[in-house]
Amino acid sequence: MSEQVLHKGKGHCGAIQLTILAPRDIDICECFLGLEIPASQLKSLDGKDNLSEYRFNTGTAQHWFCKTCGICPLYVPRSFPEGYCVNWRCLDRDGFRSHRIVPADGRNWEAMHAGK
Repeated sequence: MSEQVLHKGKGHCGAIQLTILAPRDIDICECFLGLEIPASQLKSLDGKDNLSEYRFNTGTAQHWFCKTCGICPLYVPRSFPEGYCVNWRCLDRDGFRSHRIVPADGRNWEAMHAGK
């Protein structure tokens, strides 16, 4: 397993700031350009009061948007409700060594996640 290190990130306006524990070499999903982490690996989330929640369809996924700039820095995915999907574009890249974008089949979402 790849070494776990702390990575910092923030939204466009800086009102939301977060720190996660994740490997230096990662896979990110092309649908959201997100990095899935267990809930225990979200080490800090500052600015929670500035997040607005949006749910749709089954209501399982919890999408959080910054009330100031509108960025979605992270969300609780329906496919991984015990964790988070962190927006790769919000993370500082300094601590990462490599990343691979994993294709997603949104048209066949249920079948794609059935094997998890």
